[in-house]
Amino acid sequence: MSTIFSKIISGQIPCYKVAENEDYLAFLDINALTIGHTLVIPKKETDYIFDLTDEELSGLVLFAKKVARVLKKHIACQKIGVSVIGLEVAHAHIHLVPINHVADLNFAVPRIPVDKQKFETLSKLLADDFEMN
Repeated sequence: MSTIFSKIISGQIPCYKVAENEDYLAFLDINALTIGHTLVIPKKETDYIFDLTDEELSGLVLFAKKVARVLKKHIACQKIGVSVIGLEVAHAHIHLVPINHVADLNFAVPRIPVDKQKFETLSKLLADDFEMN
């Protein structure tokens, strides 16, 4: 079953790309909790994160770590919070969320509005930095 993330991977749906390699993709969440909220996904369509092979899961986490370092460099925050929920889209993914308080990881709060220009500018800045590392 093709998910919205699979359509993003194939280019059928655009995204604010932050980083990509042959196995993983990171892009800004358009339903963001905070500026810089990024989704990190495997390109292989797998519903449940723990159904990934050990190699795929460790690769996803290491890729997310690189993305988190770039986010932390460019977003004013204390840390990059990590969450794996897995109910919103049937495609394994990791949320990387710039946080200053525990409450910043509350997925029940209203999301920030998408400002297309800000998202485009931020995704380019992050992608350019990621490519250099």
